[in-house]
Amino acid sequence: MNPLSLTDSLPHDLDNALLVGRVWLEGANPGPALVTVHDGKVIDLTAFGPTMADLLERDDLIDVVRRGEGANLGSVESLVANSQISPPQAPYLLAPCDVQAVKACGVTFAVSLLERVIEEQAGGDPAKAVELRDDLQALIGTDLSKIKPGSDEAMSLKKALQARGGWSQYMEVGIGPDAEVFTKAQPLSSVGFGTT
Repeated sequence: MNPLSLTDSLPHDLDNALLVGRVWLEGANPGPALVTVHDGKVIDLTAFGPTMADLLERDDLIDVVRRGEGANLGSVESLVANSQISPPQAPYLLAPCDVQAVKACGVTFAVSLLERVIEEQAGGDPAKAVELRDDLQALIGTDLSKIKPGSDEAMSLKKALQARGGWSQYMEVGIGPDAEVFTKAQPLSSVGFGTT
């Protein structure tokens, strides 16, 4: 494996970026520590929260990350290099998430949304899929992508689809009032820097 350079590992606007992470420390109290980067130096922020989940919940998070004081753990270059040695040499990077689940939010595109509903209801029958596609398009009467999620028009469409037995959980993602939130990984399941 080719080692990752600092340029490959960190944002190009490092001098202006607000970064938080977790590292493994050795010493009298070995274990994970919360860190940020100030002027190319890795700063221990563990005094501001025992876990990343706690740190991210702080009302003063931005101020803590910008101005929080803690032990200087060395240069960010050394941290990146230490993290790529096998076995890694402390301090080294850990996965940034700890006790929180990894989440992502998204919106499903209208065409994909319709095809999911058709696939779900057709059960693999191509003729049924054509019939459902025509029925849905006739019912919608407009391009689904033009319907604003959560609007009165969207809620009317939802009621009409429910009345016909054509409603699906997938439709909620595209025309309901809330974005879809996906759980991508469970707590403590994230992998660390450079993991292959």
